[in-house]
Amino acid sequence: MSVAVELQQFVPTLVRGTLWPGGHGNKLELDSRMKKLMLVTASLVALGAAAPAVAADLAARPYTKAPPMVQAAYDWSGFYIGVNGGGGTSHNCWTIVGGLSEGCHDSTGGAVGGQIGYRWQQGPIVFGVEAQGDWADFSGDNVSTAFPGDRDQTKIDAFGLFTGQVGYAWNNALLYVKGGAAVTDSKYNILGTVTGALLASASETRWGGTVGAGFEYGFTPNWSFGVEYDHLFMGTSTNSFVGPAGFLGSDSIKQDADIFTARLNYKFGGPLVARY
Repeated sequence: MSVAVELQQFVPTLVRGTLWPGGHGNKLELDSRMKKLMLVTASLVALGAAAPAVAADLAARPYTKAPPMVQAAYDWSGFYIGVNGGGGTSHNCWTIVGGLSEGCHDSTGGAVGGQIGYRWQQGPIVFGVEAQGDWADFSGDNVSTAFPGDRDQTKIDAFGLFTGQVGYAWNNALLYVKGGAAVTDSKYNILGTVTGALLASASETRWGGTVGAGFEYGFTPNWSFGVEYDHLFMGTSTNSFVGPAGFLGSDSIKQDADIFTARLNYKFGGPLVARY
């Protein structure tokens, strides 16, 4: 029975029982209807109290801010070791002591070797030091302009580079320049133009300087591949030539070189660094 119906039935009875005691309503009926009305009222109060909790349960889920995106940054810091291979050319000009030129020639060939170094990174700037050593087979000669019966030959059997580096990194791509000291193991021969016989020879370990540039790409957290160019300024040095008949003479030889190599490095270090 609805609350409205109860009220409609209760009020006339209450009025009759109160104002007209002699009416059809009586005290027992009045008490019964009052109890029903109180039960209905209590039910409405309980329902009203529960309504906010139900509404809270049905409320929309609050908005949660998505976590910030994480960008993986390649870390160039750490010790590394690697191998390299390529080729180069050495330009050599011979001059007899006293000022008589014998001409110039290029010695070309291949090279293979390795490198070891350490890098540390500050933001996008990467600093490093490296030592590189290669076996080489650069060879070339020319007919002497002073003695047409002789051929002057230069061979470079090995070279080494000891350099510092500074570069700029775009995540796992690194562009760098380098500079430092260079050393070559050179051998000089004077050959007979017609017979090719060895007339005299000299050899030296020559020190000079180098500058270069390279690009390296990290294709895993620890492995990287790169290419590099180095120019060697080896200066001029005087060499005494000795043959089967003894001392033959001295030449002042000016030397420089251009070397191109491909490199594969393994870096000892941790995984990628997360940057927010």
